[in-house]
Amino acid sequence: MVKHGSKWKVYEVKSSTSISETYLNDISVQYYVISNSGLHISDISIVYINNEYVRHGKLELDQLFNIESLLEFAIEKQEWVSEEVERLKNVVALKEIPNVDIGMQCTDPYQCAFIGYCWNDIPENSVFDISRMHRRKKFELYEQGIVSLEDIPEDYELPASQKLQIDSYINGKTTINEQAIKEFLKTINYPLYYMDFETFQPAIPLFDNSKPYQQIPFQFSLHYQKSKDSTLQHSEFLAEAGQDPRPEFIERLLKDTKEPGDMLVYNKSFEITRLKEIARDFPKYTKEINERILRIKDLMIPFQRKWYYTPEMQGSYSIKYVLPALVPELSYDKLEIKEGGSASMSFEGLFSETDLFKVQETRKNLLEYCKMDTLAMVEILNTLQMFI
Repeated sequence: MVKHGSKWKVYEVKSSTSISETYLNDISVQYYVISNSGLHISDISIVYINNEYVRHGKLELDQLFNIESLLEFAIEKQEWVSEEVERLKNVVALKEIPNVDIGMQCTDPYQCAFIGYCWNDIPENSVFDISRMHRRKKFELYEQGIVSLEDIPEDYELPASQKLQIDSYINGKTTINEQAIKEFLKTINYPLYYMDFETFQPAIPLFDNSKPYQQIPFQFSLHYQKSKDSTLQHSEFLAEAGQDPRPEFIERLLKDTKEPGDMLVYNKSFEITRLKEIARDFPKYTKEINERILRIKDLMIPFQRKWYYTPEMQGSYSIKYVLPALVPELSYDKLEIKEGGSASMSFEGLFSETDLFKVQETRKNLLEYCKMDTLAMVEILNTLQMFI
């Protein structure tokens, strides 16, 4: 809040890159509270991040943030806010918990803190676990009394992939399309690199030639096999916190993949997009990057297309579900870092960490996690190759 004469200008700062309906309602409530506290508001605005801003040198705060006045909107919403305040006062005054069934409101706009209580009667393997089904359709089933997967009528129209998930769970059936897998494996050529990146997305761009929330690669793991039966080799890179990791990241990656060979990833759109972004921001690497992109193959395809599916995958083709289904003895469970989001947060935390022992431990955990991702690909491919 900034005072101008006898009135106030209010600025609500959001980490988002756009103004949502939730923010509009929020700013209206802010206006209600402040104005009813006796303060006179001359303007009320939302400050949010401009995701088109590219940093060059010192941060330009006037370019980094967008400021949008919502005074007229907030004033128009005051009747609605007043009605909501009265409604919620009545709820607070109730002697018993309101009898409200679960619904879209449980996670929209944010996940409710009482989900663990209200959803206690929902069984495991319910309609809410059906992969790639819109939440609204899940609740339509729920409202018809169809809750568990066993409740779904056999003639209920669903896409083939969802029918496969349900049938696989009910009958404990594994589906394997051996011919499709064999054809896929013919496209994988040795020498072979197994490659995985980790990235972080700072809201405020820390480096030149970067935008807010841009995915900045800071780590890679590479396993390498000259032939199917040759010894597995490993190389890796983890940037030092505090400097732009991209130049050293790409130089090391290009050096470690200079020998011929396919480059196997899991979900190639991620790695390819990151490589294209580096080529855009550091054009001198473009030629070599484009050569590497042409060599990339995607291990996700057989699972995405359900050529290999087990009940344990629970409708997902994420490597975190595929690995325990195919190679149960290899697990992320014993690692300190178990998924990419935690890896991103751990690395970003190193920028302000002063305890050298914690820095060393975090770096060790990051290396172990990323190495597991490429080792997982090695073992998954080994499993698929049993069908040749």
